[in-house]
Amino acid sequence: MPEPMDAFDGIRPATACLDLLTGPVAAAIRGWQGTVPVEQFHYVDTDPAIADTAVLVEHHGPWLLEQSANCVVVAGKRGGAVTLAACVVLSHTRVDVNGAVRRRLGARKASFAPMDTAVGETGMEYGGITPIGLPEGWPLLLDAAVADTPSVLIGSGSRRGKLIVPGKALAELPGATVLDGLGTVPGE
Repeated sequence: MPEPMDAFDGIRPATACLDLLTGPVAAAIRGWQGTVPVEQFHYVDTDPAIADTAVLVEHHGPWLLEQSANCVVVAGKRGGAVTLAACVVLSHTRVDVNGAVRRRLGARKASFAPMDTAVGETGMEYGGITPIGLPEGWPLLLDAAVADTPSVLIGSGSRRGKLIVPGKALAELPGATVLDGLGTVPGE
């Protein structure tokens, strides 16, 4: 099976492209201390017009769907307290917000965070939010299938560009918890 790097030309080390990344993402890559070498983080320039997963997959091929991951910001509410968290699942699945996320956050109610909140709190662009460079102290819920993916295509913090990183590196990000069943297949 092809891997994400097979879909793109001009793949470069992410460390050589820090100026193309949003501030929080560049800082996280610059300060990386995980066991996966930062040299395994790659950047690819992409057209912002095809940043959305469905369009990107249509352009590059359906095989990329199972090797791409989406990062969404959720808000868990309990009483007057709101906990923001990021969830990462493979692109052919959906985040189990009302089940796995709500339980993990200990919330009475969980929902996708409003776009203004997600963008404002992360310092990233809508449609490009990535688990790399999230605000300090945020829970990061990562589906086990993402952690098990050898090379996964994720956002870069902006709609222009994507990162390709080993899934196991995402499991080493601050605040990360790997969960089975975080991503559910629609219709199952």
